[in-house]
Amino acid sequence: MKKILYGSLGVLVLLVAVALVVPFLVPAERYKAEVTNLVRTATGRDLRIDGPARLTILPSLGISLRQVAFANAPGGVAKDMVTLDGLDLKLKLIPLLSGRVEVDSFVLDRPVIALEVDAKGKPNWEMKTAGTPAAEPAADPATAKPAEATGAPGGGLSELRLGDVRIADGSLTYLDQRTGAKQALEKIDVSISLAGLDAPLGVKGNVTWNAKRVDLTLEVSRLRELLENRSSEVNLAIQSDPVSLGFKGSGGVARVAGTVDLKVPSIRELAAWAGSPIAMAGTGLGPLSITGKLDVAGPKLSFTEASLSLDAIKGTGSLTVDTGGRKPAIAAGLSLGELDLNPYLPPEGAATPEAAAPASTPSAPAQAAGWSDAPIDLAGLKAANANLSLAVTGIKMRKITVGRSAVKVALRDGRLAVDLTELELYQGKGKGSLVLDGSVAVPAIEASFTLGGIQVQPLLSDAAGFSRLEGGGATDIAITGRGASQRQIVGSLNGKGSFAFTDGAINGFNLAAMLRNVTTAFTAGAATEKTDFASLKASYQITNGILKNEDLEMLAPLFRVNGAGTVDLPKRTVDYTITPKVVATAEGQGGNKDLGGVMVPVIVQGPWDKLSYRPDLAALLKQKIDPKKALDALTGSGGAAPVKPKELLKGLFGN
Repeated sequence: MKKILYGSLGVLVLLVAVALVVPFLVPAERYKAEVTNLVRTATGRDLRIDGPARLTILPSLGISLRQVAFANAPGGVAKDMVTLDGLDLKLKLIPLLSGRVEVDSFVLDRPVIALEVDAKGKPNWEMKTAGTPAAEPAADPATAKPAEATGAPGGGLSELRLGDVRIADGSLTYLDQRTGAKQALEKIDVSISLAGLDAPLGVKGNVTWNAKRVDLTLEVSRLRELLENRSSEVNLAIQSDPVSLGFKGSGGVARVAGTVDLKVPSIRELAAWAGSPIAMAGTGLGPLSITGKLDVAGPKLSFTEASLSLDAIKGTGSLTVDTGGRKPAIAAGLSLGELDLNPYLPPEGAATPEAAAPASTPSAPAQAAGWSDAPIDLAGLKAANANLSLAVTGIKMRKITVGRSAVKVALRDGRLAVDLTELELYQGKGKGSLVLDGSVAVPAIEASFTLGGIQVQPLLSDAAGFSRLEGGGATDIAITGRGASQRQIVGSLNGKGSFAFTDGAINGFNLAAMLRNVTTAFTAGAATEKTDFASLKASYQITNGILKNEDLEMLAPLFRVNGAGTVDLPKRTVDYTITPKVVATAEGQGGNKDLGGVMVPVIVQGPWDKLSYRPDLAALLKQKIDPKKALDALTGSGGAAPVKPKELLKGLFGN
């Protein structure tokens, strides 16, 4: 027994002696040569150790290197992919014999890492050497079976403890030689703490990017659970001046689930910090806040119970994305309060890109203004399939005010269908649908809208600054078109529509005044001139962009008005004739529409943003006026309601 004890003590003393003596007997250059040979064999690149190197065995197995450089890939811009002022690694020797790893220290001092992608798209961190076996295809995390627990993660590691593990004052750059884009992370400081595989893992660090400091904190409750392909509680916090992000939940190889909290003080400032300034006009895109529950399992992502706040816009919603199919499938629902779009629009009257474009050369063919000839590219509609819904309590756009509205959007293989299920607009209600088909060679459009009970003057005034028409009524339209540009689509429009208004007026001219003095009856913009009506209705057909109407009818006290003509949508012009007839009745829609009287046609012509009105004197002179019918209109004969001529004349011409 004593022999065994003495023998054991002798071996122990010998081991201690070797540990203390060998590092002094074996030259440091031998360490360097062994290390550099191993790296060259494994990566095919050179490793230089220009500073001192030191190896220790007891009390810890350690290596210390100074001035280390790892070569870049051939053709790289930077000379070295990695440089280090120093590397220190110390492992406790005795625990290694029982399958435990206890790191006394692992410190990277001033590491400089240069990541690059060359002109052919190959990254410099890919290092293939002769004899390297082909990588096995990665397993789908959603279908991969968790590894069986063996009590020793990694096939033999039973315990892991980390002491002083950190990166001090590092930097990292990324260069894409294909585009010249370059990003740099500076002042990287990271520390990792771990008392054991069943203890919390803590990561704290900070980095400077684009002159802004970003702080990172990560906590994992039990690292062993992650190593054994199970889930563990995870807390993540990223904090900086432009953006802050928090996550609390659970994470693992197969699934991540928890609560997300994102706050951005200014979207515009965030975009500028990220190197992509937003040039959009308006004052919007300020504070953004998003919270909700995130669940990621393989190709499926869901974000539910979401709360959104952007500027003054607030709402709730949900989002699901599945990238496991032929193309991504997206489903989302969003419910908002009042949606004020004005902060995101350019000031009224601001020049549009088309208006600011240089005038065409004299040799270029003249084109009608207003419609764009730029090709319509709908390829983006084929990128994904989607089902979306949006509900708002109100919308403001310029002066237009829309009440409660709801819309559903379905996108399938390039065909976009928008269904307006609810619309409250200027005391009226409506619904409609829009289909934009990008699945065919030539884009096609199909639209239909029905609106009822709307007060037309405030609508037209807010939408187009047009205040000539008053009254309440209804309108409907159904159109189709196709074309490779906006102008082609407008020129191909076909469809039909109608409108009917009651108890209104046409402002800007006075048919009674026309009979008094045709030279002043159509003074444009005269606020005091107006023609009241009890009923105004019409239907129209659209053929290849030309709108044609033949049945305009207005019933008004003392007047009956008919109209017919065309609106050239591609050229934005109007050619229309209104034919009013003075009759001997003060009744509106209840009166006799066939009463005889004098007809004075009115011609409405010109660009639709600058219409002109004038009486058609030539047509008036060609009329064959029946004296008896004219007399009946004044005396009340022939079935007309009797009106005293003096009172009628007073009503028509004043005193």
